[in-house]
Amino acid sequence: MTTPLLQLKNVTKIFGKKSEQTIALEDMTLALDEDFPKIITVAGESGSGKTSMGMLLLGFYGPTMGEVLFRGRPLYDLKGSDLFQFRREVQAVFQDPFAVYNPFYVVDNLLSIPIKNFKLARSKTEARELMEEALQRVGLRPEETLGRYPHQLSGGQRQRIAVARALLLKPKLLITDEPVSMVDASLRSTILKALRGLNQEYGVPILYITHDLTTAYHISDYIIILYRGSVMEVGNVDMVIRDPKHPYTKLLVSSIPWPDPDLVWGGAEDMIQKSQVAFKAITGCKFAPRCPYRMDICDTRPPEMYLLDRDRAVACYMYKDNPVLSREDMNTVFTEA
Repeated sequence: MTTPLLQLKNVTKIFGKKSEQTIALEDMTLALDEDFPKIITVAGESGSGKTSMGMLLLGFYGPTMGEVLFRGRPLYDLKGSDLFQFRREVQAVFQDPFAVYNPFYVVDNLLSIPIKNFKLARSKTEARELMEEALQRVGLRPEETLGRYPHQLSGGQRQRIAVARALLLKPKLLITDEPVSMVDASLRSTILKALRGLNQEYGVPILYITHDLTTAYHISDYIIILYRGSVMEVGNVDMVIRDPKHPYTKLLVSSIPWPDPDLVWGGAEDMIQKSQVAFKAITGCKFAPRCPYRMDICDTRPPEMYLLDRDRAVACYMYKDNPVLSREDMNTVFTEA
């Protein structure tokens, strides 16, 4: 059995003081393998813990409990060449396309620094060719992009440059956090196409973090539905979106504006109205206060992950007669068709 490239092992992340704590992620185990070139989406509404998961995997947060491992070694113990290797092999594209730029430097700086630091080119001419090729791959004209300052470009252009930077390094894993949420709808397809190209042409696995199930459905292979830091449903994206089993997944899918005039959009008002609940006191299923299928057992202890199909599992007592899938084995639902 190969060692995963990057792994969360029983990770819990808690923010705040003891009297006012918020559990962002709870007992999460997930392995990301460089030899599994698929796009896995982590989805959920605001506060579900999906961004915290990304920050933990990138080393920006330390876990309160559990371990984050890079090639089997604790991420926070990496130093020198090992840390350098991690920074090259695990790349990120963030939500805000302006935050990654220094406003006092032209945008070339974002591309030239990794070329220099990781010794990707032997000359300035070769470095220029690499930058131009990366920009063209994300739909930008080098002659209209290079030499400009960040404020002279649109948000969509800045975001595509950030994707181009990831293309340059040919990472082993790309983590994207809401990469198209701050760009125009007309540019989303271009950015998503560039990400898909990186995934398919170079075999780079992508962890796609989003609240937008529409883009998740079109770009990803598998999906993890998070709610209040815990997994509600996981599996093949086509199965989960087209035929959701967990009540929370049904709520999310019901809010997707499908292009069908006969389909009622947002038919989950009852669950939404139950959202104003003190979640810190819950000892059972976290979604129970909003769930129309709530049972007594839902208030006593969290449900297990129940295996419904070969590549889908749900944390809901409605499926308690199905085989139990341990959270350590959650990756087994990510299987080749």
